[in-house]
Amino acid sequence: MTLGEIYAKAVEMGIAADPRGEAGVKKMLARRKKEYEELPKSQQKEFDLEDLVNPYTDSRIFLGDKKVKVDTILAGIDIDASEVLLADRLNQKGEGIDLLLAHHPEGASLAALHEVMDVQTDIYASLGVPVNIAEGLMSERVGEVQRRFSPVNHNEAIDAARLLGFAFMGTHTIADNLGHTYMEKLVQKERPERLEDILDILKQEPEYQEAIKGKAGPVIIAGEAKNRVGEIAIEFTGGTNASPKMYEKLADAGVGTVVTMHASEDDRKEALKHHINIVNAGHMSSDSLGMNLFLDELEKKGIKIISCSGLIRVRRYHRS
Repeated sequence: MTLGEIYAKAVEMGIAADPRGEAGVKKMLARRKKEYEELPKSQQKEFDLEDLVNPYTDSRIFLGDKKVKVDTILAGIDIDASEVLLADRLNQKGEGIDLLLAHHPEGASLAALHEVMDVQTDIYASLGVPVNIAEGLMSERVGEVQRRFSPVNHNEAIDAARLLGFAFMGTHTIADNLGHTYMEKLVQKERPERLEDILDILKQEPEYQEAIKGKAGPVIIAGEAKNRVGEIAIEFTGGTNASPKMYEKLADAGVGTVVTMHASEDDRKEALKHHINIVNAGHMSSDSLGMNLFLDELEKKGIKIISCSGLIRVRRYHRS
């Protein structure tokens, strides 16, 4: 596959797994196009045209010609300058790595992480939170995330990859969408009654089994194992966590349990205050789940995958 084909496949899979549904994504892209067309010519020059076809600003080709043929990928949760050097060293040993594939964004995609958080508004609205309240709380949180990532060194890893001649790409919300939808379907199928049942469901998945070995397995951080779950919300996508204030609104909407890949202490305090349970599935393991669903498709096409940087590589198909 070429880099362009890999990128197109990633966007296609991300949209297919989007919690808003493909129709919702198309509506959002149409709105972006209209906004672009209404901009003054001077501002159109500053517009990222990729936004018109790829709804995920945190998932992009960071570096490389789309025509480059890719035979071997070094894939990791984080690809920093150290992983770029690792790839160069592995190539010295004959691995032939063509592409660095990160889960967490770099460069402009990191600076624009806040731009993908609007998906959460639709998720919370679908759970029964009034859309105006969900939008208001998300707007406040989006500003916090934008300010947090604005001053960081966005291009360190990209600059290292450029100097050593690697193509570089990221699939953040794309992989998170895949993990989110996979987990939603799994929970709906198993229909857990108690929090301990959710833990049992997670522990069936090999990524979480490996995480347990490393003392980072799924854990209940708000509530007790015997608590009944009530309505379950899966929070695996949308850039990063929403405002802790959202827990009050989720409780009002009838949500009893949130299954997430990471939660802050403030999240825990608010959840307990409003009698919502939280199951923390685990960060690296949940990210790995989403990445693996994408990497399987690439490996089926004959691409060799070398995992690093926290990626728990698991195949969900049988190689012939």
